[in-house]
Amino acid sequence: MLKWLSAALMLVLAVPAYAEDDMLIIAHRGASGERPEHTLAAYELAIDQGADYIEPDLVFTKDGVLVSRHENDISATTDVAKRSEFASRKTTKSIDGADITGWFTEDFTLDELKSLRAIERLPDLRPQNTAFDGKYDVPTLAEIIDLVKRKESETGRRIGLYPEMKHPTYFKQATGLNMVNALVAQLNAAGYDTAEDPVFIQSFEVTPLIDANGVTDMRLIQLIKAEGRPWDVETTNYAFMSSAKGLAVLARYADGVGANLQLVLNADGTPTSLVADARAAGMKVHAWTLRKENAFLPPALQRGANPADAGCLSTLVSMLEDAGVDGLFTDDPAPVISALASGESACVREPAGGEG
Repeated sequence: MLKWLSAALMLVLAVPAYAEDDMLIIAHRGASGERPEHTLAAYELAIDQGADYIEPDLVFTKDGVLVSRHENDISATTDVAKRSEFASRKTTKSIDGADITGWFTEDFTLDELKSLRAIERLPDLRPQNTAFDGKYDVPTLAEIIDLVKRKESETGRRIGLYPEMKHPTYFKQATGLNMVNALVAQLNAAGYDTAEDPVFIQSFEVTPLIDANGVTDMRLIQLIKAEGRPWDVETTNYAFMSSAKGLAVLARYADGVGANLQLVLNADGTPTSLVADARAAGMKVHAWTLRKENAFLPPALQRGANPADAGCLSTLVSMLEDAGVDGLFTDDPAPVISALASGESACVREPAGGEG
């Protein structure tokens, strides 16, 4: 949650009029506020709502196929826990330094994984999405690319791919599978291979992006959190990486950063120096992640007491547009696009010091 923002966020900032090319709308796991995440249905809905890019998180199957799940642990995003034939595959693994117990994609062949069905990961916050539990399977990257190509043909507009390499170092060490090579090869085969193509490849890790920079001209995005460090590099941390000096280093291999909202906005809602520093380094800034529910909004932007109710997302959109970011990751493309199109917040301004 973004509890770090103060009540000053209740003030709606003036923002310039929206133009279509001003800011990219990146559908975070698809339209995951309305469908179970990382399903073809979530991606297609996001495209239909007008998202510029869809964002699949990629992991490997046992037989080396790239599929889309938020994590390689599929306990909370599929019905695997109810499937007795896979009960013995429940195990505990160390993933990026954390012990996790569950079922993991690398222990399932693609055929086995395809027999599972996706479920809503946040049923308490998104109970309406549980109506779609069991309707969709786990999509492969190939199926996602096919969807994008089909929707491009149907709509006549360019639709981008924004894949995230999940735990690439873990997969390389645990399975011998090289996610960089596999992803670049599959994108190349689909016709994506230049910086002009509608693709951004992202990772929280550093080494895989450096490796990718050596084998592709497709654009690369270094993801940075508000705290901690990239798992694969012990000699740096996200605090340095988000500084002016750090951004200049990242620019040697990346074209932009995907930044946590706390790195883009100060506690009073005004912009930090991140966007300006990134511009000076020749980099783009895409901010993550905008979600409509109160549970994910700072107290000043919440409306009502129910964590699942929609809060004042449009005000946050306005603030980020004023900060000058180049793109927004969101679970909810439709209301974000609407907020950008109107150039105004739909929320009623509360008195200073009032409750959100």
